Amino acid sequence: MIDKELKKILYAEDEADIRAIAQIALEDIGGFTVRYCANGKKILEAAEVYIPDLLLLDVMMPELDGPTTLRELRKNPNFIKIPAIFMTAKIQANEIADYKAIGAIDVIKKPFDPLTLATSIKNAWLNYNG
Repeated sequence: MIDKELKKILYAEDEADIRAIAQIALEDIGGFTVRYCANGKKILEAAEVYIPDLLLLDVMMPELDGPTTLRELRKNPNFIKIPAIFMTAKIQANEIADYKAIGAIDVIKKPFDPLTLATSIKNAWLNYNG
């Protein structure tokens, strides 16, 4: 567990309109500092220079999907213990269990409410940190 305030998020989302809405929700409403990437491959590149407090990953993306991206990030010693949250339109109980088995602390349903997204992420962070 990481006992610190959540400030920096590394976020992968392939749809530009969703990234724009999330930017308002996470930065303006939530007060987070966020680095945005258009896909999992870009996240792996960004991870070489940007170490976040939390990973926020879309499940379905081109090149590398969210689960594959998380598995690849876990090979980097700097990312072994960084918590991850998946965002997806497909929420089935067995899929949530699969995402948590590979290290997700929560799964957020899309479409998300921009007014409550930051709170959902903060709550998952607080639950993770006990």
